Amino acid sequence: MILLDTHVVIWLAGDSGRISRVGRTAIEEARASGAGVAICDITMLELAILARKGRLRVDTGLQPFLDELESRFQVLPMTAAACARAAVLPASYPNDPADRIIGATAIVEDVALVTADRSIRRSKLIRTIW
Repeated sequence: MILLDTHVVIWLAGDSGRISRVGRTAIEEARASGAGVAICDITMLELAILARKGRLRVDTGLQPFLDELESRFQVLPMTAAACARAAVLPASYPNDPADRIIGATAIVEDVALVTADRSIRRSKLIRTIW
């Protein structure tokens, strides 16, 4: 299984050309092999907020859009272990709560995170694909 950062989900839905070749290949291989492609539940919240603010266009309506995400991806819940890990990530890791829980989930679940976020990739705290 691989985990997708929120911006990767957005790009998959609209501008997949922004995803690196390595990232696209990893997603395709995870789907083809049955290993699975996952998102964090907080990613769904981030997308809902972006849609409410008008920064993400959702033609089908918000609920159908989120339902579609649930059908296409394995949605990983925010667990106690991930929250505890997020709280102790070093200050050098991005301070955004969503970034911290997504990264901590990757650590706890022992999966690679597909992300373009340079600060996450540079942290070397989690396995990343880009």
